[in-house]
Amino acid sequence: MKLRYCYTSTLGVTLVTLGLAAGAIAPYLATTLTPALAASPENTSFPDTQNYWAQPFIHNLAERDIVTGYPDNTFRPEQPVARDEFASILQQAFSQPAEREIASGSVYTDVPQGYWAAPAIQEAYEMGFMKGYPGGEFRPNQPVSRVEVLVSLAQNLNLPTTTTAVDKSVAAAATPARVQPVSRRRANRPLIFPLAMTTLMQPLMATPARATAAANSAPASSNTSQRPVSLVVSDYYQDAAQIPQYAVDDVAATTAAGIVVNYPDQRVLNPTRPATRGEVAALIHQALVSQGKTVPISDQSASQYVVGR
Repeated sequence: MKLRYCYTSTLGVTLVTLGLAAGAIAPYLATTLTPALAASPENTSFPDTQNYWAQPFIHNLAERDIVTGYPDNTFRPEQPVARDEFASILQQAFSQPAEREIASGSVYTDVPQGYWAAPAIQEAYEMGFMKGYPGGEFRPNQPVSRVEVLVSLAQNLNLPTTTTAVDKSVAAAATPARVQPVSRRRANRPLIFPLAMTTLMQPLMATPARATAAANSAPASSNTSQRPVSLVVSDYYQDAAQIPQYAVDDVAATTAAGIVVNYPDQRVLNPTRPATRGEVAALIHQALVSQGKTVPISDQSASQYVVGR
């Protein structure tokens, strides 16, 4: 069962279980929520996202109850996302089989019993999206960086992975229109790629055997040498040198899958900067698109920031 978290200034956090009949929860609402919040209707449009670049992504997720606004009806798209909030968004967005188990989110020394995000932290850990730090800490209030969001998604959404990639001209000649992904885990969960992404995927996905065959038939002037993923990533991002080494493959995988969204410049990743609520909404939306769980954004004013589009 998915849970919905609502915030109030006087109560801190109130948990409302979805799926109850209106008559059954009316007494609960009257005694638990502040009057202003209890009277507020469900809303997926926020005044502070009007004319905001990520508004279509935010609206789509809000309609699916993946992200919510605040009691004052704002979304605060430029506010950094902390690890506890990211866990809550992951819990709402994905229903992956559990890969591991913990007793509760409060097994971490800095997540007290009854903490509002403890169930989400537990589920994000069990699905494989997040984990704690040495010393038994989760650091729930620590902002999550953009590259950490991408690593989390890449490592648990069955994205293709590779350690080397061939030159684009070779891959273009060698790779068929549809590329069979190499599963990181759970091979029985097929990954659906938008056809528009196949050109972007080619330099990252061509196998060494096909690359060799293409090299033998390519003109003498073609560059047929294999290139490290780090160099291929640098083809897309001007600040590729700022990507932590541990994250290079995952950035390549999420780029190939059409998950990366960079505003205002596609070629600037800002990997270590804290991810904002608007950015996380865009990245989660694109992850759902890559899984075939929602449709791509048709609004050109927003979709133009999807890398490789």
